[in-house]
Amino acid sequence: MNTAQFDFSGQRILVTGASSGIGWEVAQQLLNSGAEVYALGRDASALEKLAGQGCQVLRVDVADQPSLAALLADLPVMHGLVNCAGISILESATEVSALAFDQVMAVNVRAAAMIAGAVAKKMIGEGVVGSIVNVSSQASLVALDDHLSYCASKGAMDAMTRVQCGEWGRHRIRVNSVNPTVTLTPMAQMAWSEPSKRDPALAAIPLGRFAETAEVAAPILFLLSSAASMISGVSLPIDGGYTSR
Repeated sequence: MNTAQFDFSGQRILVTGASSGIGWEVAQQLLNSGAEVYALGRDASALEKLAGQGCQVLRVDVADQPSLAALLADLPVMHGLVNCAGISILESATEVSALAFDQVMAVNVRAAAMIAGAVAKKMIGEGVVGSIVNVSSQASLVALDDHLSYCASKGAMDAMTRVQCGEWGRHRIRVNSVNPTVTLTPMAQMAWSEPSKRDPALAAIPLGRFAETAEVAAPILFLLSSAASMISGVSLPIDGGYTSR
């Protein structure tokens, strides 16, 4: 049970991928911590629920660059960003299609870079001390069958995180990534439902289970908070020990 408490009162924080999974849980925890949450996603029904809870909701397909750029231009300066929007298209390494590869990279890397750049530019312009957390994956650190495009995209996200850390640190903007193991979201249920895939993955995790969304959201809030004021450029595995082997 997570008992960590953070206070984000008076802070505007943008959460992408907020309409499901880890992004939804991050939005919930931020709301409970007093933040003004800007929730970006595609699911109209989920966004309506978030609006009812007090979020400022933004509906856009982050792969649609012109629409995304227009939306970002209208946003006020943020104090934090959680880049959580992501997709996975499962294909064996011999069957990777150009279309699927480009789709995954457009959402998981290009959109994340564009969003972080726009948010950081406004932080810098107004002298805001900020924190950005990119939601990567253990897939950036280890090979996963049928996940070539996804692994490549998350490896790129970790590299992006290091560059952003280096460039924006002088402006007092911290940038980190978190690298969860399989987390019990709808996307993960689809990818890991078959016992032949699920059971070996569980056996490789020293703690013997997959992560809950709350167990990923809590470290994200920590990295956003002043408690992590000297932490930047880190890729933090949240994997029950999977990558220790």
